[in-house]
Amino acid sequence: MNPQSQNLTWHHGKFSSEEREAKLKQKGCVLWLTGLSGSGKSTIAREVECALLEQGKNAYVLDGDNIRHGLNSNLGFSPEDRKENIRRIGEVAKLFCEAGVIVITAFISPYRSDRDLARNLVPSDRFFEIYCAASVDECEKRDPKGLYQKARKGEIPEFTGISAPYEAPLKAELILETGRESLTESTEKVLKRLQQARMI
Repeated sequence: MNPQSQNLTWHHGKFSSEEREAKLKQKGCVLWLTGLSGSGKSTIAREVECALLEQGKNAYVLDGDNIRHGLNSNLGFSPEDRKENIRRIGEVAKLFCEAGVIVITAFISPYRSDRDLARNLVPSDRFFEIYCAASVDECEKRDPKGLYQKARKGEIPEFTGISAPYEAPLKAELILETGRESLTESTEKVLKRLQQARMI
């Protein structure tokens, strides 16, 4: 145990998870979108969030770039910093899940071991790894931020897919073929998966 943590106690709320879910009329869960830069993670996450909010559900997106502006602004892109980035996000997602929120994360999260750590923080039926499957070539053609071009010039070190590895999920709960399906199709797949799992 961390010496700084020896005198801390976990405090429970007055409502049980079941009571909270009954009031919210939904179940808290984590939709963990993973994939290369430009694979559509953030776009799909925002579209799913909007669709859920329009249904009266409580949903929130944790976006990779946004988180690095604040909570993780002190982290770089080395393997060690990427691991810590995902560890922190996993803990934040866990809190959202416990609060009954459908939390949608949009992070490259390139390493399987790190995604597994995030998965293990919440009940197994509350974590949905969603792989936004698009090849490097497809993502580079989109390249909305011009990042691949910079990476190939050596201007961005440790860039996933070019100078750093990406480990695709082996057993994702859902695969979105973002290289060839529309935003509407991908969004509908996610919503259908939530309905099948009785989260909404």
